[in-house]
Amino acid sequence: MPKKRLGQHFLIDLNLMRLLVDSANIRNIDIVLEVGCGTGSLTEALGRQAGRVITVEIDKTLAEIAKSELENCKNVEIINTDILENKSTINPIVVDAIKRAGKKHPGRILLIANLPYSAASPLMLNLLTGPIAADGMYVTVQKQVADRMMAPPGNSNYGTLSIYLAATGNVNLIRVLKPTVFWPQPQVDSAMVSFIHDKDKIARIRDMKLLSDVVNLFMRHRRKMIRVCTKFAHGWLSQTTNWPEIFHQCSIDATQRPEQLSADSYVAMANLFYDYLKQK
Repeated sequence: MPKKRLGQHFLIDLNLMRLLVDSANIRNIDIVLEVGCGTGSLTEALGRQAGRVITVEIDKTLAEIAKSELENCKNVEIINTDILENKSTINPIVVDAIKRAGKKHPGRILLIANLPYSAASPLMLNLLTGPIAADGMYVTVQKQVADRMMAPPGNSNYGTLSIYLAATGNVNLIRVLKPTVFWPQPQVDSAMVSFIHDKDKIARIRDMKLLSDVVNLFMRHRRKMIRVCTKFAHGWLSQTTNWPEIFHQCSIDATQRPEQLSADSYVAMANLFYDYLKQK
């Protein structure tokens, strides 16, 4: 039986599984990361197209079933563990498996999964900031998470995930899904969403860690004025009193709230601060 505490809701519509797989345009040199393989239905479809599939299942019983069902799929590796070591770190066992796969398969790293609700946002954030960065994500998530992925500045759903996705690539809604296509049925709608990283956007980011620090500083106090948030700076960000000049150069009104700033504004601030540190 699915475990509610693990957020297990299995997609049972085969047509929708095919839609998710087809949306990714998988090649035989690509590495696919799947999280929450269940009994392996989606995993098998991924294995027919990808060079390597690394699927992570926290439930020991389901992992054993999947291993039995997929024993003839030689390019599929099933790892029985939690995908996240902690909220801000992907399990090192999984990172190592992806790195090993990359030595033989030089294509993209793709996250393709019916994501457990509890793991969706932290996992995607980790795959945007490294150490393993996904070239694309094709996921089924709770509709509320999908709304956060696509939210523009000023929207009530706009947050850290929205900023990182907009700063590094492009998000598109594939389809909204009703509870009836899952077993057991969740209490809310879900959605299939795609994310494709944009090399030009990523090239503009001079230091991803510094961008993360800037976003976290302001979004932790998202309803305070921008100029007030700087009082909470620590680490590298506490080394400047030049915030008014940074705001001016980025055309940011210091009385705005962090939730009103675009991803481009956050990238611009982080890049200026990077230049400031280089000059010291």
